[in-house]
Parts: sequence; C-alpha cells; structure tokens
Amino acid sequence: MKKTKTMFISIVLGLLAATVCMASGNQDAESGGKDVRKVELKVFMSFPRFQEQFEAYFEQFKAKELAEKNIDVNIKLEMPNADQAGQILKTRFASGDAPDIYTLHAIADIPTFYKAGYMEDLSEMDFAGELFDGVKNTVSKDGKVLALPLESLSWGYLYNKDIFNKLGLTPPRTVSEMEKVTAALQTAGVTPFVLAFQESWIPQLMMALSLGGVVSSDVTDFVERMNSGSASYEEVRQVFEIIDVIMANGTENPFEVGSMAGSTSFAKGEAAMWVQGPWMAESILEVNPDMNFGVAPLPVSEDRNSAMINLATSTSLALSPECENKDVAEDLMNYILDKEDSAALFEELKFNPVTSYHDYEIFPWIEEALSYVAEGYAYLDLSLPGAVTDETAQLLQSYYLKEVSQDEIIERLDKTWAKAVK
Repeated sequence: MKKTKTMFISIVLGLLAATVCMASGNQDAESGGKDVRKVELKVFMSFPRFQEQFEAYFEQFKAKELAEKNIDVNIKLEMPNADQAGQILKTRFASGDAPDIYTLHAIADIPTFYKAGYMEDLSEMDFAGELFDGVKNTVSKDGKVLALPLESLSWGYLYNKDIFNKLGLTPPRTVSEMEKVTAALQTAGVTPFVLAFQESWIPQLMMALSLGGVVSSDVTDFVERMNSGSASYEEVRQVFEIIDVIMANGTENPFEVGSMAGSTSFAKGEAAMWVQGPWMAESILEVNPDMNFGVAPLPVSEDRNSAMINLATSTSLALSPECENKDVAEDLMNYILDKEDSAALFEELKFNPVTSYHDYEIFPWIEEALSYVAEGYAYLDLSLPGAVTDETAQLLQSYYLKEVSQDEIIERLDKTWAKAVK
C-alpha cells in the first residue's frame, strides 16, 4: 500500500513537471526563446462608455508588445465616470499614487497639470509629428506637445432631424427663434429638450456653449481680463437667456437621468434636442442605429452671427513623469495613434480624425457641424480654469432647482476664477 502511494505521488509530480515545462516552452516560443519582461501599466481614462473598445485595443497592443519586444504588459485599467474622474485624479497625484497614463481635458486641464509638474513632454514621440496643426496646438504649451488628442470636436447641440423635418422646422439661430421652435414642438406634443442632470458635467455644457458664443462674439477679451482680475460674469449675464429657455422646456425628473439614459431618451425621440456633444453618438446609435440627428450651433442672443460651433480638443491622454516604465507607456501612446491600427479605433469611437492617416469617412453630423465652421460660424474653445468649470457644473444643477440665483452664480464664479488664477 505504501509503495503504491509513493508511485502515485511520483506520477503526479511528474505530470506537474511536464505541465510546467510545456507552459515554459509555450512562453519561450511566443517570446522567441528570450526572457520575458513583465510590466504593469496603470491607465486612468474617463471613458466608461468606451471601455469595451479600449480593452480590445489594449489587447492588440499587448500582443504586439510581446511579439516585437518580449514585454508582457498587464494594463490595469480604471474608468470612472467623467463627474468623478477629475477629483479622483487630483487625489491620486496628491497621494503619490499617480496613474502612468491618464485622460484630461486639453483646454481646461493642461495649464494646471503642466504647472503642477504632472505632465511629461511628448514632443519627441512618434505621434507628435503626425498631428494636424490645429489639433496639435490645442495640446501644446511653451512649444511642447503635452498630450495625445483623442476627441477633436466640432460641436453644438444635437437635434432630431426627423422630428424637425416632419414639423417643417430648421435649427434656430437666435434666442427668439429658439422660443418659437420650442413652442411649435410643444404644440405638436413633442418635448423640446432632453434634460439629464444626474451627472453635473452635462448641464455644464449649456454654460460652455452659451458663454463661448457670447464671449467670442461680444466680449472677446473676457478670459484675458478675468485672468487679470478686471472682469466679471456680470458682463456675460445674457448667457442665462438660452439656459432658461432650455430648462423651461425639458423632460421631467432630470436628476434621475444620466448620460446613458439621456442617450436612450434622445434616441427614442422622447425629446427633439439635447445640449450634448457628438461624443455621445456611439451610445445614441446603440439604442437606435437609424437615428437621424444633426449638430447645430446654440443661439445665445438676437444676433444670428453669435450662434457658433465650438471647436475643441477635449479628452486627451497624458503621461505622468512618475511612470516607472516610460518606454512601455510611450509604446502604448504611440500605438493609440498607430498608422495602421488607430484609424479603425477612432472610426469605431466616432471621433474626428486627428492625423492625415485617419482617412475614414466622417459622419453626417460631423459634416453638418463643419459646414458652419466653413462659413465662419465657429470659435476655439475657451480656456477656463478647471475649478470654474467644476463650480459651474454644480451651480447649474442648483439653478435648475432654484436654490441659487443668477446673481449668486455670478458672484461665486467670479470668486472661483480669482482663486484659481492665484
């Protein structure tokens, strides 16, 4: 009995040894017989709606890195909601737990993060020389390319073309025209606007577009003078005119609706317009693949020329100077704008092209937005302090609930801006 047990143990050990040898042999074969370097990258992206696409693309990168460089990369991907991402990211940097690669807003965040020393100079990386000049400028400072642009945007508000065509409506260019459009929609039994306020960044878009239009057409030195402490939001109070129209003509229970539910509501035709960017196209088309929607400039006054498309580079990727495996992190960033593979990714995400080799067909709503740009009805996204954008987001939620007045918003935004530039 004892001899039988000993033989059984020997057989099991032999099988285990054979298994280990086979696994080792397979790994050696994959890596060309060389030792494999194991690396972990911490990647922080405020793109939960695109998690599946990026995970698949990262798998392609991992296979490429192993095959070409014998590096076995484990990507620890973190994808918080956009509402939470900014504060989480700042906390991570402050606590010494910075991600290796992270997303940030090109216009709002680069100045702050660059000044804090949180951004690596990417000027010598392969992708930097391939960017369109206009896009490259939005992710550069002091002559350095500081981020990889993901979302290059031409945006306004979204509208349901089928509903507009059925009722004989055209996108309005003045506030009074918008009031007539909302009245016609209400008469036809159609709710004019989707309101999705569960995530504060969404109502903030109303201020982003209205402020951009007012400043770019009437108070062109506003940002410069706010930075020097010689201006006030009182000068742009008219931004509330269109915001009031939107809030008074929207879907019910907005604080129960986030970005995904808002996409569903808009895709199902539950409202004719949504102050939201074309970055939600993927979510909208998942619900209704035949959705016929367009992009139009938000009216902000009685001057038709002040209704303009916002040109911006928003969500971009940066590399932390604290990254321990910069060579691999740089490989990943270069792969995100790979000449052979990145066009398919950007097309799937429905992002605008950012390089000459992104030669895929652009979507109808992008073409519509660019038609306004071609006519001169566009402005470059305003460079506001990130703290002001965050404060605006919270205040507009409170404004809808009538918890704060226009005067209180003006006072708080003035104070927040002054504190931010100090």
